[in-house]
Amino acid sequence: MCSSPQPSYGNACAQLPERMPPSNTSLTHKQFILLFSEAEHELMRYLMALLPNASDARDVLQETAVALWQTIEKYDQSQPFFPWACRFALNKVRQHLRTEARRNRVFDEDVAGLIADRLMESAPQLEKRREYLAACLAKLPEKRRKLVQEYYLGDHPIAEVARNHGLSVEAVYKALQRIRRTLMECINHKVRTEA
Repeated sequence: MCSSPQPSYGNACAQLPERMPPSNTSLTHKQFILLFSEAEHELMRYLMALLPNASDARDVLQETAVALWQTIEKYDQSQPFFPWACRFALNKVRQHLRTEARRNRVFDEDVAGLIADRLMESAPQLEKRREYLAACLAKLPEKRRKLVQEYYLGDHPIAEVARNHGLSVEAVYKALQRIRRTLMECINHKVRTEA
């Protein structure tokens, strides 16, 4: 029920209680799961921008999923789900940062708030750049595209990627650097031609 065509980050859906929302809402468990599944990948990106550690971001994503489910009766279905979910995620980030600060890790809550505000302001431009990235990735030769997918999307260690492609670690790093430059030039070209 929690499956999504996009990659899952820690399967936040697994943390959702298997109970229906209170009767005063028309949103069913299945509808909530569908909304959350659609937003999960973008929520993870949002959290990764706010938290320096992917493991922390996955934990906060799970906490956000639970908080959303617990207050789903307050969700106004006439409004987009993602911005509503982002507010919960930001609150969970703030809680996480307070806890981490107590453990002598320092990352200012106000900085997290500023980053969150900027991310929300730039969301449309970022979405357009993601579309351009997808188009530019599709133009790459298959071998280069697989290298990118394994390292960035498959989350494989660099040594494993190198082994899979019969390359040295240094050669993979250099190839990825060239590919990033090519993708950046392609995206920038698309941005300029649209403007």
